[in-house]
Amino acid sequence: MTYPPPGPPSPRMAPVAPEMWTTRGVLTPRFFAYLIDLCVIGFLIVVLGMIITVIGVLTFGLGWFLYPVLGATGVIYSAITVGGPRQATIGMRLLGLKVISVDGRPDVITAGVHALFYYVAAGTGLLWLIDVITGLVRSDRRMLHDVLTGLTVVRE
Repeated sequence: MTYPPPGPPSPRMAPVAPEMWTTRGVLTPRFFAYLIDLCVIGFLIVVLGMIITVIGVLTFGLGWFLYPVLGATGVIYSAITVGGPRQATIGMRLLGLKVISVDGRPDVITAGVHALFYYVAAGTGLLWLIDVITGLVRSDRRMLHDVLTGLTVVRE
């Protein structure tokens, strides 16, 4: 079945089972989408770093307390893009992927937690390995952080 399902358009999709979209062949595009997203996140970190530096100079050093926000840039980026109307990061959109939940479109909080789980797993080698192996063994190709948050990455 193709996306979008037939019916009137709405700001939030009606509850639909994730089995309606195809999850076949999503792991390889997810990897390359993540590489694209790393470039986007790196660019955002550089730009935000320069903005915080200027704010810090203008506020006599007080603005430099904003530097810890740079560590959350990846989670915020994923939360806004995956939780938004297109349901995908820039890398996912370029490779034809989309994130869905059982309720339809994931909200910003769920998308942020999904990204946070991934970055915690990626930061620890063993958890990341378990995450990837889960995606390889499951027939629906959902990784562990997908299962924990109730989200599914599908092909459009």
